[in-house]
Amino acid sequence: MKPASFRYFRPDTLDEALALMAEHAGDAKALAGGQSLVPAMNFRIAQPAILIDLNRVSALASVGRADDGGLRIGGMTRHRTLEHSTLVGDAAPLITAAMPFVAHPPIRARGTIGGSLAHADPAAELPAVVLALGASVVLRRRTGTRTVPASGFFLGLYATALEPDELVTEIVVPPRAPRSGWAIDEVARRHGDYALAGVVAEIALDEAGAVSAARIALFSVHDRPVLAHKAAEALVGARPDEEAIRAAASAAAGHDADPSADIHASAAYRRHLVGVLTRRVVTRAVERARGAAVESRP
Repeated sequence: MKPASFRYFRPDTLDEALALMAEHAGDAKALAGGQSLVPAMNFRIAQPAILIDLNRVSALASVGRADDGGLRIGGMTRHRTLEHSTLVGDAAPLITAAMPFVAHPPIRARGTIGGSLAHADPAAELPAVVLALGASVVLRRRTGTRTVPASGFFLGLYATALEPDELVTEIVVPPRAPRSGWAIDEVARRHGDYALAGVVAEIALDEAGAVSAARIALFSVHDRPVLAHKAAEALVGARPDEEAIRAAASAAAGHDADPSADIHASAAYRRHLVGVLTRRVVTRAVERARGAAVESRP
């Protein structure tokens, strides 16, 4: 297949890119890594009249510490950079752990975090990761900038709060809480495939060892990545023993997940996976919060 005809622009600066987005709002698509957009164009699922290539806008490809100790990640930062950055591994190890689950090395060498979030595939890892981290997405247009919490950014199937003339310019990750742990796991038919179901968690413990905060995100079991609020409620204030973790897993599977069936898995099987994965992920996150060394997957 070949894409439909389009006009191509390759700006060198962010200002140029934003001017083009404003001029062609509604007709333009921003090209980041192209790992999702280009195949969609080849199959004519997407037929933008204007393609604005951001790969020369170096200002968008950056990773740095925020003033509060968190991270500021440019929208054009490659998956491979996130995977191998010692800064990311120190400030947000959940991101580092998620990267090997994302497709395969050649795709991670081109794909970008901003492109992944803007595409908003409900089976993708990074949208769920930014939810679990409590991150925010910085959106910029020619006339101004706004910051949207990740919890309000994903609106539905491939739908986000991004307006036609806006770009994802930055992701802001807050600093990790003391005594916090993290984990991610998924089940896929083959390594590198989109997950049948996946769970991400950040768990913080208080000085007495009880759960002081829990953010558990589910992916591939809804029309968007979702926070498992009922599962978190089952944990916060409790000592994270086997009984509490099982209760959280049951809540995630029974209340927080809303899976659908397709040719790869039934809704019941996906719901079962959510329970198994939540129990596994929360257990690992709690162990890390307690200071234990836990081997990452895959």
